[in-house]
Order: sequence, then structure tokens, then C-alpha cells
Amino acid sequence: MTNAAASPVVHARAPGKINVFLKVGAVLDDGYHEVATAYQAVSLFEDVRAWPSDGFSVEFTGPIDASGLAVDGSNLAIKAARALARKSGYRGGVRLSIEKNVPIAGGMGGGSADAAATLLACDTLWGTEATREDLIAIAATLGADVPFAFTGGTAIGTGRGDQLSPALAKGQFHWVLALAEFGLSTPGVYNELDRHRERHAQDIFPAQIQPTVDANVLQALRAGDPRMLAEALHNDLQAPALHLAPGLGAVLELGEANGALAGLLSGSGPTVAFLVADADSALELQVALSASRLRVVRATGPVHGARIIHD
Repeated sequence: MTNAAASPVVHARAPGKINVFLKVGAVLDDGYHEVATAYQAVSLFEDVRAWPSDGFSVEFTGPIDASGLAVDGSNLAIKAARALARKSGYRGGVRLSIEKNVPIAGGMGGGSADAAATLLACDTLWGTEATREDLIAIAATLGADVPFAFTGGTAIGTGRGDQLSPALAKGQFHWVLALAEFGLSTPGVYNELDRHRERHAQDIFPAQIQPTVDANVLQALRAGDPRMLAEALHNDLQAPALHLAPGLGAVLELGEANGALAGLLSGSGPTVAFLVADADSALELQVALSASRLRVVRATGPVHGARIIHD
């Protein structure tokens, strides 16, 4: 990576994501579930600025209320910076300021984007000269979605979701995102899925089979065809998330009644992602959902992964 240690501030940016397909398998030995997912990075970005410091600190700005986020060593961005310092032998610290645009606890990987952008910013600020592979390996130790926030684009994730293979995607997909006023805990949603499966243990569940991404999803992405992709959208975590937050069902119905090709929860929710045909359809749906007092943003994908921004 580029050495810009003399710069007083380094600005890095990483994207949020939508899981356009997510199958959940059995629990692995490390406590994570085995998954097969198709990620798409979308144009909601986390902006991380990094300054030299003796210690490690983080503050938040931006349109998303981050008052409930930890700013101590449990914060994922701080963990990312400390992990790179340990790996590289760097003896200083960093002061981080993160402009949040991705919903918190919304199933869109905002914290993972913070960590990915922090790794890149600190590598550049400190001149550690880590390779891309080094940074992705550190990213994988921080969380299942962090490597994808680093690479961006469109990718298939297996294992915990961190074993990535690029997927061909043609053109641009248009999304309208309905943002909830609350968050859902990712472990909580997975636990609800496990409880559901335990309640129906007499049935044969796909969890007993290694999960895979449907071929129809890959075909739709390659074709750049939103209608084809709409038919293939799937999320195993949607049912348990709706059990925990039943009101999201009405949001899904509202979007589909107002022109969305399809809607699904992104990841563990509660953000509802609606796929639409084009930019005009996105604007029309945004207006319709906003009229129902929902907080709505538009986004497109795929977009690049973590990168340095030259202000």
C-alpha cells in the first residue's frame, strides 16, 4: 500500500452492503454459522479520517445517530487499528473520526465498513506497507463481513461469509432502502433462527446441507437484469427477524405495493432493501415510502470497496 505517513490526515472510504442472497447452514465450531451469500456493495459509504496520535480513539459524525456506539476498545474500528499496529509492530496510535452514513445495526455492514476503511487509513497513515492480502487477512479476524467491505463490488461469500470469490455483475442495480428507527442484534437474529429450527427439529432443514448460492442469482447478476434478480432474492434470516420485529412485514408489503420489483431484509435487518427497475422507479418509490413517514434513501450497486480519498 502507498506510504503517506507525512500526511496530517488520511481519508478512507468503504461501502455498506446488501446480501442479495443468504442461506444459513449449521453452526461451526467457532460459534459462527456456515453461510452462502451473494454480497453487493452499495453507494452508502462510511468515511474514516485518521490522524497520528499516541493512543487510540474514535468519534462519530454524520447523519446517522451514533450516540449509542461504543468508543472504547470494543469498537470495531479501534480493534482494526490495534490489530494492524500489532501485526506491523507500529508503536504509535491513531485518532479516528468516522462519518456514518450506513444504518447502525441495520444489516448493512456499517461497522464492518468502518473497520475496513480504518485498516486502509492506518496502513497509509503509518506507512506500514502492508499488502492487500495482509489487510484482508486482518479483516477476516475482525468479522465475517469485513473482508467484503474491503474488496467491494459483487462477491460470493462462503464459510462464515469471509471466504470471498468475485462474482461477475453487469450494469447497475437500483435500490431503495427503508431505514428502521431501531436496530436488530445480528447474534439475536441468528439465535432466533436456531430456536425456530430446534422447534421444528422433526423436519428436514437445509441447515443440514452445505449452503450454496442459487445459480439463478449468479445468472441475474451476470445479465445485469433487475427483474431476474428480483425473482432470485432470498434471505434465511428474514423470517426470524420478522418474528422479532413483526412491523417490518408491513414495510415489505408497502414497498411491493408501490412499484418495487421485490423487497427483502438486508442481512439480519432491520433495513428493508427494495430492488427497483431503474432510477426513475427508485425516485417514485422513495416518494411513496417517505409519504408513509418512513426514512428512506436510494443507493446503487455494485460500487468499489475500501479506498483512499484524496481530499
